Amino acid sequence: MRTATRTTLTIVALCTLLGLPDSRASAADRPDPTKSAAKPPLTIDRAHTALLVMDYQNDIVAMMPEPARGPLLDKAADVIKVARQARLPIIYVVVRFRDGYPEVGRQNKRFAMLKESGRLREGTPGAEIHARVAPQPGDIIVTKRRVGAFSTTDLQPILRANDITTLAMFGISTSGVVLSTVRWAADMDYPMVVVADACADGDAEVHRVLTEKVLPTQATVVTAQDFVHALGLK
Repeated sequence: MRTATRTTLTIVALCTLLGLPDSRASAADRPDPTKSAAKPPLTIDRAHTALLVMDYQNDIVAMMPEPARGPLLDKAADVIKVARQARLPIIYVVVRFRDGYPEVGRQNKRFAMLKESGRLREGTPGAEIHARVAPQPGDIIVTKRRVGAFSTTDLQPILRANDITTLAMFGISTSGVVLSTVRWAADMDYPMVVVADACADGDAEVHRVLTEKVLPTQATVVTAQDFVHALGLK
């Protein structure tokens, strides 16, 4: 009996740690996903929060369905504008490759296709940040050669040097840079805010599942309006 009890406790502990449902729970015990609990109001520690604007580059924005681009850029621009007013550091994360793509091996499925297409080469218009959300003097640009914002970059020392302990972020795509960055930052114990409607993915259902079910296990997921309201300037 004691062995069974210990096994049960171990299963519960593992499910809690990994954010998985306990399959032994009855349907009556499981939370109803259609009835979300009231969320406390979002608060932003302006002195220690930075905004990450990730992969908002011409080639990447152009991959989104045309009807979605305008509203997406509107949300992003609004968040950036108010974050500037609140004096949050704005850090742009971009993915760019040298001529010849020496950073991309044949075994890298995601980037091998980019290499063949010729997209996102340094110095090309497609690799530049979209004009609607363009950086201003004093903003920081971090260049990566992989998917996540921390991989192959100096983002971590920049955050440490500026006493940043909380990350607010959005980017394209939700299943790419956003998911990879959240996973990495969570392992480093950063509190995070993801602005869901300023993120986008080529697959709308993937975006929905990530923002509603996956990312909330490690970050606070909010709308652009929620984020702007929390900054208290609009």
